[in-house]
Amino acid sequence: MKFTNVDQVIKRIYSLPKLHPKNDLSYIKRVLKQLDNPQDSVKTIHVTGTNGKGSTSYYLSNLLQKAGQKTGLFVSPYIYEFNERIQLNGRSISNDKLIKVANEIEVAIDALKKVDPSFSLVTFEYEVALAFQFFAQEKCDYAVIEVGIGGKHDKTNVITPEVSVITTIGLDHEKIIGPTLTDIAQEKSGIIKEKRPVVLGNIPKDVLEILLNKAKQETAESFLLGRDFQVKLTEKAIKYNDSQQEYTFLSRPLVEAYDIGIAVKAVQLLNIRLNKKTVENAINETKIPGRYEVVQNKPEIIVDGAHNLQAMSNLLNLVRQKKKEKVYVLLGMMKDKDLGPVIDLFEDEKVTLTRIDYPRAARLEDFPKEAQEKYDYEDNFKKAFTNLKNKLNSNDMLLVTGSFYLVGAILNYCRRDK
Repeated sequence: MKFTNVDQVIKRIYSLPKLHPKNDLSYIKRVLKQLDNPQDSVKTIHVTGTNGKGSTSYYLSNLLQKAGQKTGLFVSPYIYEFNERIQLNGRSISNDKLIKVANEIEVAIDALKKVDPSFSLVTFEYEVALAFQFFAQEKCDYAVIEVGIGGKHDKTNVITPEVSVITTIGLDHEKIIGPTLTDIAQEKSGIIKEKRPVVLGNIPKDVLEILLNKAKQETAESFLLGRDFQVKLTEKAIKYNDSQQEYTFLSRPLVEAYDIGIAVKAVQLLNIRLNKKTVENAINETKIPGRYEVVQNKPEIIVDGAHNLQAMSNLLNLVRQKKKEKVYVLLGMMKDKDLGPVIDLFEDEKVTLTRIDYPRAARLEDFPKEAQEKYDYEDNFKKAFTNLKNKLNSNDMLLVTGSFYLVGAILNYCRRDK
């Protein structure tokens, strides 16, 4: 037995390289085969999209649980602790189970190394193998699998799901799966599988054909938001309807309403019996960690992991509708994101730049020169947060955003502070 505590497991995972020289699925397939292909013993729903894939995955998980299904959930990133990445029926994997499964992955790696001494896994492959092995051992009825990046080449793309889901297409990770929207759409279309239905969300018209054509090629029936099911936001509610059913949910932001509609449609395609009230309750009760999460009311403190152009634009539209006296923003981003375009979205908001102690976190010099001159910078995110919090009047707002890593750090800090 290699690991005896959870810290050893997490240290091992994060000591692995991030990428292989060749971006294919051969390594993950080899380790899964060594483990007897656990991914094939559980029914799955596969979820990708530039934004909304995490929220949609949480909604799906809750709907499946309410239908009495033993449900696995694999999502990223985590907010409070690593174990959140792998969940069973809404609860994070226990430390004991994580240690046990990680030791099994190590046995598989050692066996493969005997045949090929150069064999290794990257961080995300290890996490994917952990999730599939755990879900198989727990005999899950379904597992909701959120893609890491993209689709076709993503390490999760070793499954034949019951339903595929593509929430949105926008610019993010262009260096890896871009550079154009067309490239990103083609990469994400890679999760559409033969004769398996696909649910499509709010997809830009200029790349929609790519997804519809791929579905046609795979004889996969497509269900498109606005064509096959409708989601409308009124002042007090979210209204969903399709040819079979109508639902009314508690009001949430419009982008969140789309995610809800996508999840409801996807579960409907599984032919699992769920009555109207149960569906409505399941959605209304779902909490999405780190997404428009209210930390404090009066004055309002909100955290949201928006980390790309599309997500930040949606978030700022929502915040500006609230007509606050002053909106303070604590912004920390990863340096591989579109820092310039995101920064350009801010208008009257009072922005302070910060960073967490993480290799990918942007430093002041990584931001555009104009932003460096225009905005305050505080290297210590705790100090920055406390300073802004102390400035707030009752009708002001503090928004913490730009990265789930920053959101997680702030939420942990607030939790310890109580």
